Amino acid sequence: MVRQPGVRQDAGWAGAPYPVVSVDAAGAVRGLNAAARSLFPAAEAGGTLADACSGWLAEAHGGLAGGATGPVSGLVGDRSFEAHPVGHDDGAVTWWLVEDTDARLARAALRLERERTAVLSEVSSRLLTSLNPERCMQVTAELAAGHLADAAWVIAPGGRRDHPVTRCVRGAEAVHERLAIDPAEVAGLAEALQGFPPVPSRWIEPSSAPSWLLPDGFGEVGSIVVTPLPGHGVPAGALVLLRRTEQRAFSDDEEVFARLFAARAGAAMSAARLFAQQVSITDTLMRELLPPKLHQVDGVEFAGRYRPSLDSERVGGDFYDVHPAAERTATGAGESLVVLGDVCGKGLEAAVLTGKVRTTLHALLPMASDHRRMLTLLNNALLNTHDTRFVTVVLGSVARVGNEVRLRLTSGGHLPPLVVRTTGEVQEVPAHGTLIGVLPEIEAATAEVVLGPGDTCLLYTDGITEAVGGPLGGEMFGEERLHATLADCAGMPADAVAEHVHMVAAQWIGGGSHDDIALLAITAPRGRHLTSVGGHGRGRHTA
Repeated sequence: MVRQPGVRQDAGWAGAPYPVVSVDAAGAVRGLNAAARSLFPAAEAGGTLADACSGWLAEAHGGLAGGATGPVSGLVGDRSFEAHPVGHDDGAVTWWLVEDTDARLARAALRLERERTAVLSEVSSRLLTSLNPERCMQVTAELAAGHLADAAWVIAPGGRRDHPVTRCVRGAEAVHERLAIDPAEVAGLAEALQGFPPVPSRWIEPSSAPSWLLPDGFGEVGSIVVTPLPGHGVPAGALVLLRRTEQRAFSDDEEVFARLFAARAGAAMSAARLFAQQVSITDTLMRELLPPKLHQVDGVEFAGRYRPSLDSERVGGDFYDVHPAAERTATGAGESLVVLGDVCGKGLEAAVLTGKVRTTLHALLPMASDHRRMLTLLNNALLNTHDTRFVTVVLGSVARVGNEVRLRLTSGGHLPPLVVRTTGEVQEVPAHGTLIGVLPEIEAATAEVVLGPGDTCLLYTDGITEAVGGPLGGEMFGEERLHATLADCAGMPADAVAEHVHMVAAQWIGGGSHDDIALLAITAPRGRHLTSVGGHGRGRHTA
């Protein structure tokens, strides 16, 4: 507490814009300025501080006798103030009140946003640990009832007679079943199941809710929110939130947050339903797990080759994908996402985890520009499964810029990509990171690569470098031999590069055993379809 010689009321603070209250040593109000009189209408000189002003200020004044010196905070009505004491030699204290209502509201808003961010992180973490549609609905209903409402319904698209539904009341376990319901009985539900935007909750009359929507013993409903669960291409269902009459109605801000929640839950549910469809029969599973046919996308050549460890198998633990750019800039440019990975193990069991990884990465495509975030969420998903297998993966964002192709490459424990220039020079891209699905925290370094016309970047799995064969049948193919083979491909189209490397590795193996092999070539093609617009010299890569 600052101490000053005794002052009179007119010593300078009488006209201050801040509320000022002067109190003598006995706790009696000695004087107030105009701002303080407006704040404390009942206060007057000679009255006690406890009777005239807020109790927290009187308590703080009494605490000064016990040695307290710092400023204190409290409310006056719905306004927040911080009071700073200035002591005088005669024992009096002048209290300067500084309003911090805006700061308090900002702190409260920041705290709310942090809580909501934590909820969304929990949604992503818990939903990405399972690719079971019923489990995703259960988790969504439990989280919605726990954080957003008193009760929640997750309703998936159904047949003509019934719908898969999961309902949960806060504090209770979720219940999953199929019910014969009429979505038209709830305002906005039929539209939400078709993916249409939600209607405001104030348009929904709670008293019109059908009996099947009310959990047993729930009581009277005071407010209802209906919002769609967006999926990948098709709606994943609808989320219905209920609040009792004794709770306040949903605010506009809460409805916006409910839609953010539903977007994440819908993406996970959609991915889970897609995966369930893929594994419904073995033939469908095999078909979906085979690497895709690659072609030129946005002026960039892509080509891949795949060979499972056993000729009797069609799939294995290695995989690659190319996802065309979902968004375009004003100039038409956009980043395609390429993925190449290697699941620990061989055969169908490894292929099943491959399907989970590819499906999870597909669910994460909205954040494809943030490689580290994608790898972190994939790592969390693998750590929360009973499978002890891990995966190495490399992500690449590919975009054509003028007559060049620019890549951002991030490795999750995978072998570093290689770049072959038209001169025959082979360079190793410094992209390194930790394995996915082993440690709770991962490290991943991103490297940037620029390909000039005719340059190629090759992503590959260790099935090539560790292939055992050769003239005597017991020597590994190795990195040096791969570099030499790739140097022979200088200036070739992507498909020729992929075929040549695959053919040389196959000849080396002969009839021996080998691991799964996958490789993906990315080439900046020569020709008129890549217009020269003032290049940057020779292609290069930088860390």
